[in-house]
Amino acid sequence: MIYYCRFDTNIGEMCIASKGGKVIKLYLSNIDNIEDELSKIDEITYSKLENDSFVRQIRDYACGNLRKFNIDIILNGTEFQKKVWKALIEIPYGETATYKEIAYKIGCDRGYRAVGNANNKNSIPIIIPCHRVIGSNNNLVGFAGGLDMKIKLLEIEGIYIKKK
Repeated sequence: MIYYCRFDTNIGEMCIASKGGKVIKLYLSNIDNIEDELSKIDEITYSKLENDSFVRQIRDYACGNLRKFNIDIILNGTEFQKKVWKALIEIPYGETATYKEIAYKIGCDRGYRAVGNANNKNSIPIIIPCHRVIGSNNNLVGFAGGLDMKIKLLEIEGIYIKKK
């Protein structure tokens, strides 16, 4: 059974889904057809209670009052994607890393495009902080939630990078 709820934050409406007390998805935008998408995975039920702690942490983060999440997650992806996502979790709050740096860190020196593709498949943004990954030239590049959302998330952490 998948539990999910929609909620507002000071940076926009979101939806979080969990299974067995662990987050499986966080939607930052385009949340109109969430029920259809989640029902392909498992039975779903709308519930504020199952996700209350998760919602509180996301809201606290969005207000700049939380730097580290205490949320169990389920990683659904290839072994390479999971390796990338685990490396992203290690990027400290308020810091950034480049796709190239992440590729080196996971032992795939020339795999920065593959790292970018894995970032794009991240189903738990913010908690797995793919917004902290930038281009080698320190430019903002790619974010499933859009560059404006990426800018907001970075600014919450005290990082100011302009869109080019």
